[in-house]
Amino acid sequence: MLYTAVPQAELLIWRGLSATLQTVSTPPSIFNDVLGPVMRGPSSSHSAAALRIGRLARDLMGGELTEVIVEYDPNGALVTTHESQGSDLGLFGGLMGWETDDARLPDFREEIVKEGIAVDIRYVSYGAKHPNTYKLTLRNAEEERSLRAISTGGGMIVVQDIEGAVVVMEGDYVETLVFLSDPQGADGLVGWLKTSFDFEDVIPCAMREGVMIEIKSRSALEEDLLAELRANPAVSMVRVLGTVLPVLARKNLSVPWIRCAEMEGFRSESGENLSLGDLGAIYESARGGITVEDVRERMGGLVGIMEDSIQTGLQGTKFQDRILPSQSPKFQEMMKAGELVPGDVLNRIIMYVSAMMEMKSSMGVIVAAPTAGSCGALPGAVLGVADALGKSREERVEAMLAAGMIGVFIAAHATFAAEVAGCMAECGSGASMASAGIVGMMGGSFEQQLGGASMALQNSFGMTCDTLANRVEAPCLGRNVTAASNALSSANMALADFLHLVPFDEVVDAMKEVGDLMPREVCCTGLGGLAITPASKALEAKLAGGCGNCGKVKAVEESEGVV
Repeated sequence: MLYTAVPQAELLIWRGLSATLQTVSTPPSIFNDVLGPVMRGPSSSHSAAALRIGRLARDLMGGELTEVIVEYDPNGALVTTHESQGSDLGLFGGLMGWETDDARLPDFREEIVKEGIAVDIRYVSYGAKHPNTYKLTLRNAEEERSLRAISTGGGMIVVQDIEGAVVVMEGDYVETLVFLSDPQGADGLVGWLKTSFDFEDVIPCAMREGVMIEIKSRSALEEDLLAELRANPAVSMVRVLGTVLPVLARKNLSVPWIRCAEMEGFRSESGENLSLGDLGAIYESARGGITVEDVRERMGGLVGIMEDSIQTGLQGTKFQDRILPSQSPKFQEMMKAGELVPGDVLNRIIMYVSAMMEMKSSMGVIVAAPTAGSCGALPGAVLGVADALGKSREERVEAMLAAGMIGVFIAAHATFAAEVAGCMAECGSGASMASAGIVGMMGGSFEQQLGGASMALQNSFGMTCDTLANRVEAPCLGRNVTAASNALSSANMALADFLHLVPFDEVVDAMKEVGDLMPREVCCTGLGGLAITPASKALEAKLAGGCGNCGKVKAVEESEGVV
């Protein structure tokens, strides 16, 4: 069965969006939503997502920016985390047109000044319905534009509003925006575009003033057509927003399943002994419109980046603006000297998780898997087991494809965003994904892979996100290690046929329910738990003494409230 459309009830929970928000309809991709982006920065939902939003904002202004007003709603999560968790870093980088792994990102404050872009960060209550909402006012000498977007977890975004026009832009299409000074010509122009060209979609959008026509395509429009549009007397401006995701969407996109039970049915009907990794490759082939071989090759590239990140981290990392020093090299020395409690596989996992987290905290290149805040758990567990047991590159790729398939179900029906569901969404998801991959590497059955994923996620319910000093370092390191240990334990239990009792689909649904019940104070806002202990506040004060202030921050009075 192919899924070309999803019932509205399903859409409302994809990627953790509230039912009151504009929803998205594109099935998750392993390489968009689950494993990736390849990035620098402390948090994918802050750094990478904000950078992607900034890139689209830059394109909206034709690359010409002199002033940007950024408004964060105090009812969300960004007022307390935008500076310390990398939203400003990512947003500034995006406004300058950088990539998520750009080597200049640590110097974003100095570079934005050189670029001549003044950024004014304000705290304004405007009724944001999602905790990670970015409201931008963009200016240059000739014009002013507005954009509103949200970060939905793991670096994924949705642009929801441009100039008052309701849109759904996820960065997986080239978006050509045609602004009309004469709205009377909109119908005729839309009709001509739809009948004369095979675009993915052509959508007329009512703005606060005038009409905007949104053209979705998989590649840039021909220059002759752009010139013709610009020459139209009714058209005031044409802007092209480029893609920011590695896997593009397409018209009539279909995937073979979107629920775990549906995948099980597909496997049963195939009559083949398909592993979870096989099924992950089949799914992503359909989702991305590429061959199964290309899927495996691309996954091999990500595995290589993960391995390089771990080995670089084990050599020691340095970065002034962080809480924790480089600790994995000493752990490695003690492990080799036999000075730790025996447990080669587990100790190797701890060492790998620590090295990966230290790479993230030192602005090194990592793969968000499924997020930057949980980037250590999945690769640390899977590659730790793989190295301890001498597994081949092909086995590692299959394990990561299995993990990716588990992640697709979580992305589609729950969330990876800690701001929505605490660290359960990040480390809990990573543990579940890793457990399935480890079972596969050990030769376990398909059913055992699902059992390991189910148990590991069940074990993670209610995990808070309450970072010390609002930094993605502690207790993040310990929770990544705990998640990787959970993955290993759950994998061994599954291999021994321990009963997981609750089908994976039901665990994911329950995970979303738990996330909806969690207080916002313990969902990456810095307002509860360990984040408000005296030790955390002392660390925050110490770090503030050595940090610059990124952007002029103002509390703005409005009728709806004052910060």
